Amino acid sequence: MQVKDKIAVITGAASGIGAALARRFHAEGAKAVAIADVQAEALQQVAKDIGALAIPCNVAKESDIQHLVARTEAELGPIDIFVSNAGIARLGDEDAPNDEWQLNWDIHVMAHVYAVRAVAPGMVARGSGYLIHTASAAGLLSHIQSATYATTKHAAVAFAEWVAIKYRDKGIRVSVLAPQAVRTPMTDRPDGASVASVDGMIEPEQLADCVIETMAKEEFLMLPHPVVRDYMQRKVDNIDRWLEGMNRWRSKQGPAQR
Repeated sequence: MQVKDKIAVITGAASGIGAALARRFHAEGAKAVAIADVQAEALQQVAKDIGALAIPCNVAKESDIQHLVARTEAELGPIDIFVSNAGIARLGDEDAPNDEWQLNWDIHVMAHVYAVRAVAPGMVARGSGYLIHTASAAGLLSHIQSATYATTKHAAVAFAEWVAIKYRDKGIRVSVLAPQAVRTPMTDRPDGASVASVDGMIEPEQLADCVIETMAKEEFLMLPHPVVRDYMQRKVDNIDRWLEGMNRWRSKQGPAQR
């Protein structure tokens, strides 16, 4: 799919990956872009820069996503592309409080579920559409410092796979965006990218290049860090050896700071 002349929605678009994608979609000639985030002031600035429709939205609330979709379609038209991108970096192990586990689950998994519920019926009726679910390389591999992050990102990948299977013959294409370290506010913290940046930190604009290229090919995996595919192969080839290596690496890194 090409972005030109399409109507797109991007969540988590006040900064970082979402803002970069909004600017790139605009540059690619999107007919219209609606952007959403809980950070209303920053969202308005991005919208002003590219002439986008800014809609404050907490993706952990299904009613907010329903409102986002309804308002976008009322003001801009039917949604062709929905980028479910919002995420958080709240690291924790099995002893993290239940509300931390729930917050990760709501934002990293249920937000994707709510988005598909809201936009898939219309896309099916029109016979076309594109869904992009932002996960992480942690969803394909793991995150040695955070069970909450790794587990929910794995679930995000699993859900995207399932949606791709269900809707492929209905004209809907699905991609999962799985980068390692990207220079965003999420990685601008002492431990925010200590593990993911082992293969280098890329800029959000470089990630946007990957998204556009992958959409054109309609491939499932969007891998701004191509080496992730090699790591996936190693994991599949010998998971016990892979787990041993990850354990050694975790021992060197030490505990994460929450």
